[in-house]
Amino acid sequence: MKKNNLVFIILMSIVLFSCEKDIDIELDNAKQKFVVEGSIEPGIPPFVILTKTEGYFDPVDVNTLKNSFVNDAFIQVSNGTHTAILLELCSDQIPDSLIPTVAELVGISVNDIKNSRLCIYSTLDQNIFGEVGKTYDLRILAQGETITSTTTIPTPVPMERYWYKDQPGYDNYGYLWFQLNDPPTLGNAYRIYTQRLGKDNRFIPANGSVFDDNFFNGLDFEAFIFRGREPNTNSEDDFGDLRNYYEQGDTIAVKFCTIDQPHFQFWQTFEVAAFNSGNPFAAPATIKSNINGGLGVWGGYGVVYDTIVAVD
Repeated sequence: MKKNNLVFIILMSIVLFSCEKDIDIELDNAKQKFVVEGSIEPGIPPFVILTKTEGYFDPVDVNTLKNSFVNDAFIQVSNGTHTAILLELCSDQIPDSLIPTVAELVGISVNDIKNSRLCIYSTLDQNIFGEVGKTYDLRILAQGETITSTTTIPTPVPMERYWYKDQPGYDNYGYLWFQLNDPPTLGNAYRIYTQRLGKDNRFIPANGSVFDDNFFNGLDFEAFIFRGREPNTNSEDDFGDLRNYYEQGDTIAVKFCTIDQPHFQFWQTFEVAAFNSGNPFAAPATIKSNINGGLGVWGGYGVVYDTIVAVD
């Protein structure tokens, strides 16, 4: 396959996704369902948010999460050798160093987390902090129901390189490009976050943040990403024609994550649903959850960090 054709396929597979949280998915109104948002990374404790649906996925903000949060649940995480019970912690009890990670999980700004008494389930037991290669079993008992899930933290796959390039027709605005050498084993999947230092206060998923190696298994390829935006933002550069671009001079921190297939399938179908939201010609999307007994996701991330200055 010619490299240009491969790049075209990859770009199309990436740009057809969106990472906005504001989607309406019709659910069975006869019975509320539990929604799990949970993650674990190397060197970081597990975080879980447990909420209940109100018939639809409403736009996510602090008030939505606080009003639908399920208190007094029994939640435990096991890595095969150690099991920890997660405690209900509110934002004023979470170390400042971990607030950005919670903001990434929730999908709202760091300031909103700090300025509200938002609660999550977590632990400071370092025996259950994330480790590469380990599998993590999640078990939740809430209101007489049992919810389970399993995820792994895959071995991180580092990028070959990143670079910035002006978009044709624009001066000083463009995309972040990357070169990835995918391992030969089929099934690798990835998620990309970026943070413009001095402009963003957390890592934000790229606009179309997930992809797997279905089209490029074992190949070396290049592609670009659209800049992600903070939900409910009022920033001027998040509106208009420049909202998907980085600006020359930006210092961009990149968080490149390797994820397992069930985790990938959740975010892929979630982003497709978000992309199709409001499109009357799009077929209804089914979000593939890896939660047994509820909705949502429990996902492990193998993480590699890089930093690039946007200079063409």
